[in-house]
Amino acid sequence: MRLVLALVAAVLMTACATNPVTGKRELSFMSEEQEISVGRELDAQVRQEMGLYENPDLQRYVQEIGMRLARSSQRPNLPWSFAVVDSPAVNAFALPGGFIYITRGILPYLDNEAQLVGVLGHEIGHVTARHAAQQYTRGMGASLGVLVGSIFVPQIAPFGDLAQGGIGVLFLKFGRDDELQADALGAEYTAANGWDPDEVPAFLTTLARISETSDRNGVPNWMSTHPQPENRAARVGVTVKKVRAGGEGAWVVDRDGYLAHIDGIIFGDDPDAGVVRGNVFLHPPLRFAIEFPQGWEITNSDEQVVAQEPGNKVFMVLRTIDPRPGRSLDQAAQQHMKEAGYKAVDVTSATIGGMQAVLGTYEGNASGIGKVTARGGHVLLGRSTFFIGGIAPPDMYARVTSDFEHAIQSFRQMSQAEANAIEPNVLDLYTAREGDTWQSIAQRAGKGLVSATTLAIMNDHAIDEQPKPGDRLKIVVAGS
Repeated sequence: MRLVLALVAAVLMTACATNPVTGKRELSFMSEEQEISVGRELDAQVRQEMGLYENPDLQRYVQEIGMRLARSSQRPNLPWSFAVVDSPAVNAFALPGGFIYITRGILPYLDNEAQLVGVLGHEIGHVTARHAAQQYTRGMGASLGVLVGSIFVPQIAPFGDLAQGGIGVLFLKFGRDDELQADALGAEYTAANGWDPDEVPAFLTTLARISETSDRNGVPNWMSTHPQPENRAARVGVTVKKVRAGGEGAWVVDRDGYLAHIDGIIFGDDPDAGVVRGNVFLHPPLRFAIEFPQGWEITNSDEQVVAQEPGNKVFMVLRTIDPRPGRSLDQAAQQHMKEAGYKAVDVTSATIGGMQAVLGTYEGNASGIGKVTARGGHVLLGRSTFFIGGIAPPDMYARVTSDFEHAIQSFRQMSQAEANAIEPNVLDLYTAREGDTWQSIAQRAGKGLVSATTLAIMNDHAIDEQPKPGDRLKIVVAGS
């Protein structure tokens, strides 16, 4: 027993490391070399799966700011990298080893350069404080795939992990204490480099406004991956007050410079990957369109498109399948549903939008939901086979059957001219005039592409606070 205890003590002593931020010794089973190795592996996966936003000047801008902050941090020698990923989600995230990402979707909601600095500083704080390494240690025995690594969770055919909103992206979630520490570190890095730390709580207020509305611009977003205590902005305000007291000279905010860098950025979905317009999903490259039930929340990912009835575990999904060579459409449909664990109740041949189809009702189990009834259609479009399906718990199925059927029957092929006419929505700059309101700007200048609420939040305003004449505003317009 004494030998065992001695060995345990030796392992614990070997596994202890000094936290670069706190200076305290703490138990850690992930070395810095392992952090870097894991980060590099996942960085390649993020870049491949999410893709980088194609704007070299914007990428350079974010990289330069990020590196300036990182060099002033407690871990300046990590192989830091900063990138804008091509996602409409309002988010930013960090991998172990110094790999930081910010989505193009969050950039329209930042109001100035100092807010961008605060977000990057927050993510740098997660790395410098070794939060990922600490989670690994606390979950010793669990695989890295649970904690930091497979950022992209494979989908389970035919419906995927719908209980999680159909998203194949899993960001590392930190605890509340880690988030508060990262907020404070972000404010410290911001002030240490001359930017105004007051903009850190300002953007946390913007995030709170986003969470209070039903406007959704892609998920997972910051609110789902960064726990939000009610007084988070106030808590970081203590740090802000302290670092501002130790600063000298004028604090940098630079709204005009920031707006110049994001002017024209794509807002929302990119047509190359399919776009959501109201309750309709259109995919110009593949030339198809489908109309989901009105008011449902639609999410587009690389693997599939998911629509969810708000507040209920009722979903529809659209995705392609790869039938075995030589199989008929009927055989491909049977194979697809059987392999997914669904039992056919009735299956018939049909025509949808002039295309060959197979329609069926099925019973099975869905992850996170339990027993479900499904209505699905397999449709042959050119050389591709599409699956459009809806699932609901048995006690809800009768109520949504007509919604499922309407969506399946709405699947159609677009003409090449219609596909070519679809352009992305982009960010534009607008100067407010006398009498302007968020509602009038949204309808007149923005053609109703986003709501008045979204415009107010994007421009760092409370929803009931109207713009003033002469204000330079961010709006959303149709691309040209």
